[in-house]
Amino acid sequence: MNKKIGFIGCGKMGAAMLEGMLRSEVISPENIMVSTASVETLTKITSKYKIEGCLDNKEVAGFADLLFLGIQPAMHKQVLDEVKIHVKEGAVIITMAAGITTSQIEEGLGKPVKVVRTMPNTPSLVGEGMTAISINREIRAADITDVTTLLNSFGKTELIHEDLMDAVPAISGSSPAYVYMFIEALADGAVRDGIPRKQAYRMAAQSVMGAAKMVLETEKHPGALKDDVCTPGGATISAVASLEENQFRASILQAMKACTDRTKGLGQ
Repeated sequence: MNKKIGFIGCGKMGAAMLEGMLRSEVISPENIMVSTASVETLTKITSKYKIEGCLDNKEVAGFADLLFLGIQPAMHKQVLDEVKIHVKEGAVIITMAAGITTSQIEEGLGKPVKVVRTMPNTPSLVGEGMTAISINREIRAADITDVTTLLNSFGKTELIHEDLMDAVPAISGSSPAYVYMFIEALADGAVRDGIPRKQAYRMAAQSVMGAAKMVLETEKHPGALKDDVCTPGGATISAVASLEENQFRASILQAMKACTDRTKGLGQ
């Protein structure tokens, strides 16, 4: 890709995306520029990825054809006001923050502008990210191709209607945290039964990864895949029954609702 890519802010999520893009070689380091709030972060990012960087958001805004906003929701108004006269004509603005809408980006820049709203997740760092995207009315087919080419370089993308974006953190943006807790719990149970800790983590993580791959590659209903593991009167169905008795599914649904409710509040 010959487009110029800019990151205003480059925290853990931005760095994960940046590393995925560079590892896949979809973009060259010389076509990337980042701005950060501190010299320490700037030095760390630019030395690790061999890219240009600065402490001036306006410089990055003037450089980028595709401009990623890797900043907290509360910072958007200030940053957009700072860079609005420097954003390149025809640039695509890509927000990564929970709760921030495409219309808020347009309002912040004071004019119609191409906006893509995204919700990535941290597995992007290992090339297995899941990024939901929605677009505003200014976006064209070529813009979607450019953005998805970048995002697909470190995982998968799903284009959805913006009305659904506040529900995305609960299922993909934040859900790796729930999965890590599940893996940790599996490992704790294994350690309790005598399996060494490192082996327990590897066994639990591989099993979770394998189960996810079964869902994606077989396209069978998760319930059917669960049934395939449960033999009549066996150990697995006993474990499943215990999970149901302890409201395993209900607790996940409640956690997702809490996440969605908080997401909606972040944009206000």
